[in-house]
Amino acid sequence: MRICNSLRPQSQRGSALLVVLWLSAALAAIALSVSTTVRTETDHAATVSEGLRAHYMATGAVERAIQWMNWGTGERRPDGTVQFWEPGQSRMLMQFPAGEAVVEVIPETAKLNINYASPEDLLRVVMVVTGDAQRARDIVAGIVHWRSAAGAGDALDAYYLSLGPTFQPRHASFEEIEELLFVRGMTPELFYGNYISDSQGQLYARGGLRDCLSVWGAVNGPFDVNSMSPSLMESIGIPMGAVQAILARRAAQPFRNQQELAAFGVPLERLRIGGNTIWTLRATARLRRPDGTP
Repeated sequence: MRICNSLRPQSQRGSALLVVLWLSAALAAIALSVSTTVRTETDHAATVSEGLRAHYMATGAVERAIQWMNWGTGERRPDGTVQFWEPGQSRMLMQFPAGEAVVEVIPETAKLNINYASPEDLLRVVMVVTGDAQRARDIVAGIVHWRSAAGAGDALDAYYLSLGPTFQPRHASFEEIEELLFVRGMTPELFYGNYISDSQGQLYARGGLRDCLSVWGAVNGPFDVNSMSPSLMESIGIPMGAVQAILARRAAQPFRNQQELAAFGVPLERLRIGGNTIWTLRATARLRRPDGTP
């Protein structure tokens, strides 16, 4: 009996210790879960806040760019250069207290008209962007079908009706270029563009079809060389070396006349300087930290 009496307290103490350890582990797991959730939500809230600030900064940059374009070339610096904007200038860099924004000025005459372009011209453009001949043919067939009159028992109509939610193609002219996203074979990456690496491994932006096609664009050209997409340049037969040289030149300063362009040895019949009446303004904003770093 004395042996049993001496073991009972030790067993009770061991059970109590195990309970305490299990409770401690459970509370630690709960605390870790709560802290992780709080940190995730905090990061998410910060991201949403920064995204909203960047959105308003980009919106303000577009409104400022419109004002600068209205002012035109009237305001000049002491050295004679234009202070705000001049025709042919494809970008405007704007500084704000909270960051900076780049506004791209893209004239519609720098793009091919999606409603009137021939299937052959469309195929050359889409082929350059996709790099896939069969895929390019499928997309061009979808574009031509979308803008053409309806046909009885059309296979593409049946394809669109099989999607969820179902819809029918317009069978009329594109009213806005975003309709291209509904065409069979089109993807957001092909439409908006993507970043790819060059031979040195550096990433650069490769424009999508929205940078090449427009409902307000030129039918067969000429296209504004100061703003046209590199993909569109390739599609009209400009060699890659000349495309890169043109991009480097217009990044430094816009072309002002055909003589400057002729020095690059490119066909001039499908290129022009200026002549724009409709523009797309696209702004990208980047915030700054309190220490000034982006």
